[in-house]
Amino acid sequence: MMFENYDLAYRTNRERTASLFSSIAPQAYHEAPIPLRHPFIFYHGHLPAFSFLTLNRFHRGEEALDENLENLFRRGIDPEDRVKARDLSIEAWPDRRTVERFIAECDRRVLAALQKHDPLDRDAILTILEHEDMHHETLTYIIHQLPEGKKRHSRFHHRDIRLAPSDPISIDRGLAVLGRPKDDETFSWDNERDQLECSVDAFAIDRFNVTNGDWLQFVNVGGPIPIFWERAADGWILRTCFERIPLPHSWPAYVTLEQAQGYAKWRGTRLPTEAEYHRAAFSTPWGETRRYPWGDDEPSEQRGNFDFRRFDPEPVDATPAGASAWGVEGLVGNGWEWTTTPFAPFPGFTPHRFYPAYSVDFFDGRHYVLKGASPVTPRRLLRSSFRNWFYPNYPYVYATFRCVR
Repeated sequence: MMFENYDLAYRTNRERTASLFSSIAPQAYHEAPIPLRHPFIFYHGHLPAFSFLTLNRFHRGEEALDENLENLFRRGIDPEDRVKARDLSIEAWPDRRTVERFIAECDRRVLAALQKHDPLDRDAILTILEHEDMHHETLTYIIHQLPEGKKRHSRFHHRDIRLAPSDPISIDRGLAVLGRPKDDETFSWDNERDQLECSVDAFAIDRFNVTNGDWLQFVNVGGPIPIFWERAADGWILRTCFERIPLPHSWPAYVTLEQAQGYAKWRGTRLPTEAEYHRAAFSTPWGETRRYPWGDDEPSEQRGNFDFRRFDPEPVDATPAGASAWGVEGLVGNGWEWTTTPFAPFPGFTPHRFYPAYSVDFFDGRHYVLKGASPVTPRRLLRSSFRNWFYPNYPYVYATFRCVR
């Protein structure tokens, strides 16, 4: 287990949350830069509330702290779900000082439970840790859309390079192993189980993700402009999380699934399925299945751009040590990878004990699986079985793609 000291893991997560909120100007606390997402105040209260409700209330049976605030901060909403979206005015939310007192008490109670070191708490603890991990990425997406004057002005080192051709790499016919066995004792979410073996026909896949430079050629013949791009007098600007910089042509293009499919059609190709992604990422020409594309070694910054090493992408060829056994690069990190597989349960699906609604609300045929990781995907979520999902027209996620023939 990557974090055996759960007390430390929880504190580390809370510190990252605090750091993200410190980048938001006080006057933006009640704003919702992404339509139909909740305002920042919700996420501030939601993360400790979910941890307290899951570990202390549901699992340990403790008394409530404040039922009104617990209900207010209990659960978020799916992007673009107009049925569940709550149109709350600033006045309908509690003041920040009240929220911060509630946060402090939730944290105090959760840390007290963590310090008891009860082995029966393990799955509840890992549920709350991964829940906060995932929300760090969500928060970053939302901060990205906040106007520059309402967030900290930070500058980072960026580079753009001339790339080698992204020649297609042939993948032999064979098995792709998705998910985890039901008897696997390591933590995972319900949509990752049971293990599923798929026979995959031979195909060829791009060595690198499609880049901004590739996408610019598509724009020049009428293709759509990604939400992160801005037109300037002398070219194109990329809106990174905290800066506006000249468009780096060697970085992966962040686009929607619908946009990616349009590009692939223009090139006479298509996008991979979830099984094809697994075959290219985790299988080997000699018939083994790897833990990560590069093998069984733990993730490190030489293997990919993930875990907040930086907030933004880097050139698609920046981490050759992370290549799969076939030689496909950048499969984990630098941007989630769209697949054409609708998000659905594997055979034998059972809802998650501590978060039964985690997956089932999204098995609707309207969400699609993404694999891999983005620059701001925490290390804990890099396991091969982890599945992300979004609507095909959702533009705010750090999602790229590669083409298949």
